[in-house]
This record gives sequence, C-alpha cells and structure tokens, in this order.
Amino acid sequence: MTVKGMKPIWYFVGLILLIMGGIIFLTGIYYLINPSARVTVLSEIHPNIWWGAVMLIFGSIMYFKFKKETI
Repeated sequence: MTVKGMKPIWYFVGLILLIMGGIIFLTGIYYLINPSARVTVLSEIHPNIWWGAVMLIFGSIMYFKFKKETI
C-alpha cells in the first residue's frame, strides 16, 4: 500500500481564488454588456472586472505553482 502525500494549503487557496475570480470576472463582463438600471458609486470603473482579473491571475499562479507539490 502506498501512501500519497497531501496537497499544500496554497494549492486549495489558489483553486478557490481561481474559481471565485472567474465568477466575479464573468459577472463584471455581463454587467458591462448589460448595465444595471441602478447606478452605484464608482460603477463606471467596473470593479468586478478588475478584482476578478486580479483574483484570476493570483489564483492561477498559486494553483499551477503548487499543483505538483505534496507534503
């Protein structure tokens, strides 16, 4: 019987950031194409797109860096 190592916590953090960043980014793209009837403060800078992109990039880096590592 072989014992496999565990994945580091940063692998799962990267995976969660990747998934959540993708959802937020796609929501921002949707609101860019179909603007909401209610206008909020600073909605013209589209924070969903920027923060979704930041989370996607950071999550991708962490996910692919720790993908093959085991503890």
